[in-house]
Amino acid sequence: MDELIIFALSIFLIAGVVKGALGIGMPTTAIGILSQFIDPRLAITLAVIPVLGANIWQVYRAGDGISAFMRYRYFAVSLFVVIFASSFIAAAIETDVLVFVLGTIIVLFALTSLIYAAPRIPGHIDRSAQLIAGALGGFSGGLTTIWGPPMIIYLLGRAVEKEEFVRATGVLLIAGSVPLTIGYFLNGLMDFETAKLSAFMLVPVLIGFAIGEKIRTRFSTAFFQKLILYVFLLIGLNLLRRSLF
Repeated sequence: MDELIIFALSIFLIAGVVKGALGIGMPTTAIGILSQFIDPRLAITLAVIPVLGANIWQVYRAGDGISAFMRYRYFAVSLFVVIFASSFIAAAIETDVLVFVLGTIIVLFALTSLIYAAPRIPGHIDRSAQLIAGALGGFSGGLTTIWGPPMIIYLLGRAVEKEEFVRATGVLLIAGSVPLTIGYFLNGLMDFETAKLSAFMLVPVLIGFAIGEKIRTRFSTAFFQKLILYVFLLIGLNLLRRSLF
């Protein structure tokens, strides 16, 4: 158990660096790596509190969180409702199915975004786009704690710049993290012991986040977006490998 905790701490440190550098990817990185060595359901549970804490910190660091929430409020509300409802389904789904669905979502998103430029979302359909993307992200997030792909597709479609991307993802990830944490407690996937261990993982995440922030200042917006997609692709392929073999 001690070796497992030390290993998990190191993985969450790496995930924190990814989070600080890209604004996203913390649960994807942590779960994607840990799932190779431990039960994916435990890996998902360990990520719940670090996801919430890291995103609160991200919004604080980015600033202007209230304005960002008002810009993306339809997305946030849709995400909140659907992620809470779908979190109750997670306990009933087989682990291999869960991992396969997660890997498929990530790979399809990364490949299509690398091959084709994200379609632009005009302002007059922004409200509908937010509601649809929020619902899709909520369903994925309730099952796997990862709701990044629909969120990133939406933000790339709106052509937001780098710092606005980080600010918006922080707000929207908080909107999903709160109902997810509550839902996992209520459906029995998280108990007091796993909650303590999950909270402990927040420490390396925040340390890694500080390192990642320093790295992000060196990225151009174009490089930043490409890097996100390649990270997602590699992790998604790894999850598919685990679920199939």
